[in-house]
Amino acid sequence: MGRASTRADKNKYQLIREELGLTREKASDLLECISPDRIEKIESGKSMAHPDEVLTMSEKYKSPELCNSYCANECPIGRRYVPEVKVKDLSRIVLEMLASLNTIDKRKNRLIEITADGEIDESEIQDFVIIQEELEQISMTVEALQLWAEQMVATGKIDKDTLDRCKIEQSQKKKK
Repeated sequence: MGRASTRADKNKYQLIREELGLTREKASDLLECISPDRIEKIESGKSMAHPDEVLTMSEKYKSPELCNSYCANECPIGRRYVPEVKVKDLSRIVLEMLASLNTIDKRKNRLIEITADGEIDESEIQDFVIIQEELEQISMTVEALQLWAEQMVATGKIDKDTLDRCKIEQSQKKKK
């Protein structure tokens, strides 16, 4: 059996593996395509994880947040375009969503005024930036809700088949 790491600066891959009570050898068996040596290199920071490895760890460790974290922090393109989403409980996500929607509801008329002529002049830029930030907050909350749902599916708290069926039904209703 492997010995426990005493490193203080453990990365997310190591923390999740250890939370699951897995040695690198057992994790390698679970992951099937990643050797214990490769796991050690990823966890120690000697090598960057590849996207396919992150996908595998995300699935097998039942930790979908690994994908978002990888994209937001490690992928060169993602670092520029993908914000990191923090895992939150459902009630907090819903309250944040409602607060954001209430805020943007108050600003929708100003957004219409700013954009009605198809241009944003210098006197409108400040308000436009504020509205953009508020819309980004809504987007982040939607992403947090998506991540929460993925976590619930991964851990079996939401049935994937039922969720997929409902999504298909909803999509078909929209087409009608």
